[in-house]
Amino acid sequence: MLSRNKLNLATRAAVLASVAGGSLTSASAYAQLEEVIVTATKRSASTQDIPVSVQALGENTLNDMGVTNFEDYLVQLPGVTAGGSGPGQNTIYIRGVASTTPNLTTAGVAGLSPNVALYLDEQPLAQPGRNLDVYAADMNRIEVLAGPQGTLFGASSQAGTVRLITNKPDFSGTYGKMKLGTAFTKGGEMSNSVEGMLNMPVTEKLALRGVVYVDRMGGYIDNVAGTLNARESARFRPEGTMRANGVPVSAQREGFQAGADLSDVTFIDADNSTKTEDDFNDTTYSGFRLSGLYTINADWDLQVSHMQQQLDSDGVFFSDPELGDYNVTRFQPDSIDDEFSNTAWTLTGRIGELEVLYSGAFTDRQTDQLVDYADYLFVGQYLPYYICDSSVSYPGDAAPSGTCQAPDLFVGSTTKTEVSTHEIRLNTAEDRRIRATVGAFYSDLELKERNDFTYPGSTQIDGYGVQTGFSPNFPFTTGYRSDEGPFPDGVIFRNDVRRTDEQMGVFGEVTMDITDDLALTLGARWYDIEVGLEGSANASFCNLFQPDSNSFGTDISDLYNGDGQITFRGTCDPDAQITYTLDNIEDAPDQVAAALREAPTSAQTDGVIGKISLSYTPTQDQLWFVTLSEGFRPGLLNRPGGAAGPNGYQVPFALDTDDVTNYELGWKLDLLDQSLRFNGSLFFVDIERLQTTIFDPSITNLFFSDNAANAEVMGLEGSLDWAPASLPGLVVTGSFSMLDTEITEVLTPTNDVRKGDSLAFAPEFQATVRARYNWDLNNGLRAHVMPHLAYSDESFSDIIAINRQTVDSWLMLGFTAGVSNTQWTAEVYVDNLTNEAAELSNNFVNDRDRVTLARPMTGGVRFTWNFE
Repeated sequence: MLSRNKLNLATRAAVLASVAGGSLTSASAYAQLEEVIVTATKRSASTQDIPVSVQALGENTLNDMGVTNFEDYLVQLPGVTAGGSGPGQNTIYIRGVASTTPNLTTAGVAGLSPNVALYLDEQPLAQPGRNLDVYAADMNRIEVLAGPQGTLFGASSQAGTVRLITNKPDFSGTYGKMKLGTAFTKGGEMSNSVEGMLNMPVTEKLALRGVVYVDRMGGYIDNVAGTLNARESARFRPEGTMRANGVPVSAQREGFQAGADLSDVTFIDADNSTKTEDDFNDTTYSGFRLSGLYTINADWDLQVSHMQQQLDSDGVFFSDPELGDYNVTRFQPDSIDDEFSNTAWTLTGRIGELEVLYSGAFTDRQTDQLVDYADYLFVGQYLPYYICDSSVSYPGDAAPSGTCQAPDLFVGSTTKTEVSTHEIRLNTAEDRRIRATVGAFYSDLELKERNDFTYPGSTQIDGYGVQTGFSPNFPFTTGYRSDEGPFPDGVIFRNDVRRTDEQMGVFGEVTMDITDDLALTLGARWYDIEVGLEGSANASFCNLFQPDSNSFGTDISDLYNGDGQITFRGTCDPDAQITYTLDNIEDAPDQVAAALREAPTSAQTDGVIGKISLSYTPTQDQLWFVTLSEGFRPGLLNRPGGAAGPNGYQVPFALDTDDVTNYELGWKLDLLDQSLRFNGSLFFVDIERLQTTIFDPSITNLFFSDNAANAEVMGLEGSLDWAPASLPGLVVTGSFSMLDTEITEVLTPTNDVRKGDSLAFAPEFQATVRARYNWDLNNGLRAHVMPHLAYSDESFSDIIAINRQTVDSWLMLGFTAGVSNTQWTAEVYVDNLTNEAAELSNNFVNDRDRVTLARPMTGGVRFTWNFE
């Protein structure tokens, strides 16, 4: 499966080792490397003592690298990538197990569940297209568990788990910290941040800890002048037109009016000249967290925390390569207001020799966003019908004539998410030859999303000489709706849905010491997951010549409420919108008949996944392990479920889970008197029924999701830490990831998924290296310098051929220098020293490159003051 033109895994590992470690044959050690304690196995343990592939960015590393948000820690973690388009709008991928680019405008109604679980302490918070972007204030560590973690961490831990672990209150004394920072970005605005933390024992039994923060990150993307009109619509695009990604327009996707004479059509330009702005993507994170630890007695503790965060961002974080780096043309004022509150509680104690933990949490999140939707013009064949006179879109036997209004479209989106989780687990004594962790988990998620697709020009077009603009649009009344209507003027489509996800699980892992240096771990999880969807996807297709008849939309509640009746909506004639049951199913259209026979009430799945791991510890400084583990991701209900395609294919009503089986050989080695640490793993991942989102008009004119392919991933990853005896004060750290991914079988009858293609967001090689050197000055201060670099090979943005675009390789350098004493630290730093326009992501779903670039060269100062 490995391509012949690639460097083989062993060669690349050797190259990285020489870069990260220099000469690895030093004499006896000067200092042992730091031990990092994690809870990756739901027990506190050193990373060197557990047979799990885990990367941990500890508090010191987070401070050294100035990590504050999602993008910061993403760059520091080889093997971890993301698709998305800015703060609060990202989806995490690990080990290249990825298929498609998240689409925010359909995330609620059609978004796949994430396959990497994101945890804030003990609560999973993954959400389609919108992972929670938690600011890293007073963070103890960030743990990345690579490979399936489903036995302990459940659904969406299919490819791995990212855990954000906060600092907890303690009784060691009253102390605090203030952090101030300011930075200047080349070609962008200034940034400023302030953070304050205080830990305080109130009584002998109660300790409190609080942190507050505000970080205003200056913009660096320019909204430049431009115009756009409907002449560029996909409706007029001929077969063979070459897209920017090298994929020609097929006969099936040729425009409905390709080749039409448009000489009698007046096209009005969308013009953003009044909205141009330099550095328009400024962002502010602000929030606080307050936690308390109460000692009930010698055996029991209760910890409670509450966090609130407000994320406000304007503009967009991607650019248009045709306009140059960090330039884009937007016709509407993109913005996002993302706020959440999280309340969590953890009770820990002992019952005899058993450690007992119960944790619960409730998170309430609301996101209000405005998205410029003009790019949809390039793929939306029906779009001109809504902004052009009917004599343009449906001229009959005559040539098109009339006026097309400006395509200054936008989507107003509101998403409300509530998540509650509960987990109880028991740990047996760590010093026994047989050790066990068992527990039970329950999670309940409700996501309400309303997206209003607004076409301002739709209010001005001529409708067959009958009326001007569209008649008022109203929602379906079968089930859930957030608003009784009518929709605001210009709202042509509305997705208004409530999506639920209820999960239950019982899990356990048992480790048995076969000998003093050989241990066997067996794990399993029973799960039961039910994903529901209700609401509607309203259209206004027939409203240009008559009152609203709710035609050609999707009444999702009607489709999936299980009441035994379905109303046909595929006609403009209200009298022909007949309600069918099993009694008259023979008269029903094919899609309605299929729904009556097959449509479920939820995407439900249950089963058992397992894990087997054998670990060998020949010395206290070596750990070797082999692991077989399984992971899964829940399915969802399809909006166009039952639509018929070629060769008897039918869009599934409910997606099945996609499953992975992971085979792994790992090692953790402390060498040279613990001055050199080399951890790594070689793995093979077999992916069955990989979920993806597809738009293929030969099947249906709506986005749908399917278990589209089988795939494989082979990889090698590792990390090196070196503290040489020959140069006291120096610590060199490097990590790397090598991947070879491939689609091995196509399951959906579409030419858009191709056997042999690599998976999305799966660079063949990624690496980071940093070297920190500390030395004492004569005046009692201690100085440090730290150069660092990060590299990523190219990857691709999607497995769907028409949406697949190259994400270019990049190399970023940085440098930090500072002085400190026991009370304060002052640093200067430069990130992206060479001003690399590093492509972190790309989105080509609208046939245009929208490339998310790393922040340009940024230099600044940071000051930290510790007080007691």
